[in-house]
Amino acid sequence: MIHIPDWSALFLHFGILSLFSVGGPMGLIPDIHRYLVTEHGWISNAQFTDSIVIAQASPGPNILFLALLGWNMGLQAGGYFLALLGALGCLFAYVVPSSILFYITANWVEKNRSSRLVKSFKAGMSPIVVALLISSGIVLAGANGNGHNDFKLWLLAGLTVLMVLRTKVPMLLLLLIGGCIGALGVFA
Repeated sequence: MIHIPDWSALFLHFGILSLFSVGGPMGLIPDIHRYLVTEHGWISNAQFTDSIVIAQASPGPNILFLALLGWNMGLQAGGYFLALLGALGCLFAYVVPSSILFYITANWVEKNRSSRLVKSFKAGMSPIVVALLISSGIVLAGANGNGHNDFKLWLLAGLTVLMVLRTKVPMLLLLLIGGCIGALGVFA
């Protein structure tokens, strides 16, 4: 059963997440899924995954999935006004705090870009970003209910990673091929 969101708690959560966001909102998918789907039941697994897929297929920034999540929650909570509130609220709750933090720290980092502290911080954040993106992929793969146990999907994902690392095949071509495989229902 889907529950009506507590908008203030949702916006506060997204605001806090934005301050700890490393690698953009895609790295936060596991926690957003935990909060919205598992913990509160404000959105279904299918709505969560569909929001991300639609946002990724659309031109524009990755962050659009947050607006779609808010739109879906608002729409089921009471109509188009709440959908608009949810979309704008989720988007601004994520963007505003991190933008303020970025504005405050950007000048300092630029002035000290050759310092050991800044270089170490950047080097240390790289593996964290990669780990967060991998965990996001695992959450999305398991959202359909059988992703953790589907050997064929994991094999395809592994082959895709190998192709990206070992060949010069454009990632967009691999994405197109994967989309076609999914549209044809090869792994359904």
